[in-house]
Amino acid sequence: MTTLTRRRDLQSPNETWRIFFGDVQAGTIAKRAEGPSGSPAWQWFCGFYPGSHPGEQQAGSAQSYEQARRAFEAAWHVFFSNRSPEDFDEWREHHAFTAWKYAMWDAGCRLPPQTPSGRSRCFCGTLIDLTTTVAHIRSSHMPPPQSFDPGQRD
Repeated sequence: MTTLTRRRDLQSPNETWRIFFGDVQAGTIAKRAEGPSGSPAWQWFCGFYPGSHPGEQQAGSAQSYEQARRAFEAAWHVFFSNRSPEDFDEWREHHAFTAWKYAMWDAGCRLPPQTPSGRSRCFCGTLIDLTTTVAHIRSSHMPPPQSFDPGQRD
């Protein structure tokens, strides 16, 4: 059974935890920047996009990390109960395509739409064009989908 896991975001200036469901980032819990005395010290965000509709994500604040974690888990239970395997796949595909695009740019490669011929060479060396790019990314640069067991809904 896939469970929620936390990973500390060491790039964030404030204490921030990224929450994952398998390989999909499901949200965050973060310590807020100093605010007025008595304002909640923590904030949380639950949900992901693409793979959900506007308004399905939830966010809130809490006085302690434990309160934020409990509120996040309650929100996740609702959010997850409305998800399908295709929702998670949509997020994974978007994530893989975005990572591929930046890897192309970092390698100094042009995307097929950026060339007069509509052809380019992937950073991995494969010749791609406007009609083969999507299949190439899926087959060569996207991890295999993780299994999704609807029985995981608590």
